[in-house]
Amino acid sequence: MSLQFISVPPATSQSPTKLIVCLHGFGANAQDLASFAPLLNLPEYQFLFPDAPFAYPNQPGGRMWYDLNSKEYQGLISSRQQLRSWLKSLESTTGVPLSRTILSGFSQGGAMTLDVGLTLPLAGLISLSGYLHSKPEPVARESLPPVLLVHGKQDQVVPLAAARQAKETLTALGVKLKYQEFDMGHEIRPSVLTLMRSFVLDIIN
Repeated sequence: MSLQFISVPPATSQSPTKLIVCLHGFGANAQDLASFAPLLNLPEYQFLFPDAPFAYPNQPGGRMWYDLNSKEYQGLISSRQQLRSWLKSLESTTGVPLSRTILSGFSQGGAMTLDVGLTLPLAGLISLSGYLHSKPEPVARESLPPVLLVHGKQDQVVPLAAARQAKETLTALGVKLKYQEFDMGHEIRPSVLTLMRSFVLDIIN
């Protein structure tokens, strides 16, 4: 089962040679992050914004990767499998390999980015206001992509402690990690986009 998604082609009108995939948070949908594509000023990239597989019951049009309010995160295993399969299919549909694809996400999407992204040969991972699952997928230490972790010091939704715990865990795994805290809440500010852009350009020239 494939994921529905919004595609924003390269602003250069050329065929894409680099991809950025952006995963939305709990209760949002693909539209929530799509407006950030032009703000990142990465004209050679194609952006893909998938909808999570499950409907969010409390918001019309809202989606979720799994039910945060359920025991054992109901739906996580299914979403994990669907996201991984969809990411693997992108090379055949876009012509861009995973080695030139960056996976990013906000909040629950940031958690899915770390969960699935660490198991694939991606160019890099970006988790904004995210967290690590308590039972992450096993990873092969020799092929871990570089990671950017960003979190707000005043985040009232995902505690800052979750980001610091993720930092410790990823560092222990040997991940090449860039970690940044901002004076903000559960949000994406222009300064975060600037840092994202710098990280992307450092990874894929």
